[in-house]
Amino acid sequence: MRRFEGSAVLITGAARGIGKETARRLVTEGAGVLVTDADADEAAKTAAELGSSAHAARCDVTDRAEVEAAVASALDRFGRLDVLVNNAYSCHPDAPLFEDEPDETWARDLDVTLSGAFRCARAALPHLAASGRGSIVNIGSVNGSVAFSNHAYSAAKAGLESLTRTLAQHAAPRGVRVNLVAPGTVATGAWAGREEQLAEISTMYPMGRVGRPEDIAAAVAYLASADAAWVTGTVLRVDGGLLAVHEGFVNATNPDRPR
Repeated sequence: MRRFEGSAVLITGAARGIGKETARRLVTEGAGVLVTDADADEAAKTAAELGSSAHAARCDVTDRAEVEAAVASALDRFGRLDVLVNNAYSCHPDAPLFEDEPDETWARDLDVTLSGAFRCARAALPHLAASGRGSIVNIGSVNGSVAFSNHAYSAAKAGLESLTRTLAQHAAPRGVRVNLVAPGTVATGAWAGREEQLAEISTMYPMGRVGRPEDIAAAVAYLASADAAWVTGTVLRVDGGLLAVHEGFVNATNPDRPR
């Protein structure tokens, strides 16, 4: 299946994890992909691993000039831009007490996760509209809907859901669709050294495991493709049933339930 033959894609935060796997999936389906990341060396390694259809560019999404340069690089490489995937994020641990939360970490999480997506969409939108099949896929989180700690990160992801809806309304007459994938816990390098915690978390998921980067990449590929041609402004939760079922409550009230 090569749904992206002839399409050009820009992905932020694509050097590793969900962004890298999304780049891999879209290359496999025929896209030319610009792998962008604030870590230029890792972006270059990822692009080299993915083959000749992938190229790399540094992009710190907190810097408007770098965002605009990345979009320009995609246009230079591919002659068009059809898909933007806003994947870059920042997530700092909470202070033990809310009143001790520093301004700096709050501002950083919002600047990368929410304002970064805004900057990228602003720079890319005219070119997505010109393509005639433009699509923006934002990577949100279940944290945007339910309290799972991480105050700033969660607020940024909730804001990204709102931006998805308002931008979808604005962009629809211009032929651009805007959607969001909201993952649950995904086993990426961010969990390195915390494998026991990840295993414990997996028991809270009705499907018995946490997500894999390829689970999210598949959802992005659907929303970015013509298969979702009449889908815009939506939130696609890819969370193993986490928000559908309170597993702890079910287990407590049904102690003999098969597990």
